[in-house]
Amino acid sequence: MDRTLVCLTLSKSTIRENLNLINKYRKYVDIVELRADYLNEDELLAIRRFPELAQIPAILTIRRKNDGGLYGGGEAARTMLFARALAFADPDKRKNFAYVDFEVDYHIPSLEDAALAYGTLIIRSFHDMNNPVRNLPVKFREMCKSHYEIPKIACMPHNLSDVTNIFKECENLTDLPHIICAMGPMGIPTRILAHKLHSYLSFVSPSDSGSFSEVLGHIDPITMNDVYNFRNLNKDTQIFGITGWPLKKTASPALHNKGYHNQNINAVYIPVCSPDIKDTLDFADQIGMKGISVTIPHKASVLPFLNVESQQVQKIGACNTIVKQDDKTWSGYNTDTDGLYAALKEFLRTDSLKGWKVAIIGAGGAAKAAAYVVKKLGGKGCVFNRTLSKAKSIAEKFGFEYALLSPESTRKLEKYSSLIIQTTSVGMGSTDVPNETNNPIWFYDFNGKEKVFDIVYIPELTPIMAQAEAAGCEVCNGLPMLKYQGYEQFKLFTGQNYIMTTAEDTKGINW
Repeated sequence: MDRTLVCLTLSKSTIRENLNLINKYRKYVDIVELRADYLNEDELLAIRRFPELAQIPAILTIRRKNDGGLYGGGEAARTMLFARALAFADPDKRKNFAYVDFEVDYHIPSLEDAALAYGTLIIRSFHDMNNPVRNLPVKFREMCKSHYEIPKIACMPHNLSDVTNIFKECENLTDLPHIICAMGPMGIPTRILAHKLHSYLSFVSPSDSGSFSEVLGHIDPITMNDVYNFRNLNKDTQIFGITGWPLKKTASPALHNKGYHNQNINAVYIPVCSPDIKDTLDFADQIGMKGISVTIPHKASVLPFLNVESQQVQKIGACNTIVKQDDKTWSGYNTDTDGLYAALKEFLRTDSLKGWKVAIIGAGGAAKAAAYVVKKLGGKGCVFNRTLSKAKSIAEKFGFEYALLSPESTRKLEKYSSLIIQTTSVGMGSTDVPNETNNPIWFYDFNGKEKVFDIVYIPELTPIMAQAEAAGCEVCNGLPMLKYQGYEQFKLFTGQNYIMTTAEDTKGINW
């Protein structure tokens, strides 16, 4: 096999809807999987014609509920459906299913003989929706009973270490065609880097698949190809990425991968979800990652694992970028300061905060970077946080004041309101009206003179920004900071300056 194939999973309730999806994504995929267990009952009798209508190699899957599917009928009825779908084979193989998915415990000799006679390959599948699977090479060989069967294992990792194990066990598994994927957000690297697992195919889902896609960890076909450049990844591709938890929303892959594409760099930047930074570093060692962007909650917890720290990291006590040196040691940097420095100067249209009193909301790694930048620009600051000791720790390092983030500190916040920098993840992804859960300073009444900078960039107008803007304040989200700090990371990773070749390239990044 020259490369891993892209398989579009179809889970609409009608054949017509599934055909529409094929037409939408045809140029991005190589195979489709018809999940017949998702079809309306009155659609099931028409699945025999699906391959002819689809005009693309197709897998027939009728997944049982205990294997993560929706089919709730008996095995006799399911066998009949398979038989009808495979019967009356056409001499033109393109009008037949190219593959059929039978579970490892589902053995019907007549169906297997029919598949062999019709040139339909059997995908022999095993699913564990709750646990990882170990000893993969042995398991694959036990599952594969003949040369026309392709064993498939899909499992749910408990942690990133389980994903690392999959890459370790499949690293040299080149003698047996197989399909392997880890489900859920932590399993996303097994989708993007399927070539490193020597997987026969990698599954994708339409962008509107919702919970179906989220549970499985699927990526949509356009993102897989246009953002991750999936079809061009190979053994020489350098791997970079971003780690954090839960890492549900990030635009960093779009930014970095666009840069690699524009500058003809054989590299890919992927999300690596983990609540444990050591698990991330072990994963990085296994797959050969060269650099990692570090976000919440790892900007401080990564420090003990660094061999070299930049002056900014030492001063701030937080790191958002690590780079592998000589394939052995990690060097840590903080590009948040560069990004925020450039973004604030652009937003405020000034090179100095002398005379400004600045409120810093939060006490994490981004708050430390904000304090560093405010100090560098000559401003006076006050750090507000729900845990007063954390606010104090940052404030004392930079000679700032500190206060509890609560209504009792309203007067203090009014005093330090020339510029309000919101550095927490509160409000990320929220499009609700500002309230106590999505706005960290919900108790504050804006007077219209404040300037508000929120490091969150999804949504474009965050709740705190919406409340401030309604009062007449100037506001800015974290997108400029993301871009500027990302450009610095890109240079640290590749040794090249980030180049946006045209205005259209900027639009091409799906923020």
